[in-house]
Amino acid sequence: MKIALTSTLAGLALLAACATPYAAAPVAMQSGVLTNSDGMTLYVFDKDATGAGKSACNGDCATNWPPLMAAAGDQASGDYSIVTRDDGSRQWAYKGKPLYRWAKDQKPGDTTGDGVKNVWHAARP
Repeated sequence: MKIALTSTLAGLALLAACATPYAAAPVAMQSGVLTNSDGMTLYVFDKDATGAGKSACNGDCATNWPPLMAAAGDQASGDYSIVTRDDGSRQWAYKGKPLYRWAKDQKPGDTTGDGVKNVWHAARP
């Protein structure tokens, strides 16, 4: 019995060591909108073409609308993909639309960027 238990535990440890270390999209949902892991509302931009694989928000735009960045080891899954930005960095996208935060949102649950210039919208599933 002791040998079987030791073998089982060793096997489980081996499987855990081989598990993929890649993170999933750091996205949640609160009050019907997508949020980052800190609970801050995420937004999509009408000028980003769905499925284009890139962001149309760079420079000053990205200062006001910080992209939801993907780490080097992150891998896309399901409705979440990763686009490459003009500077070569990686950004999370939902259903082909890059995701951003709004610099003027101050606390989790704020949605002050929804409707800005009629081209920014809270990301909804």
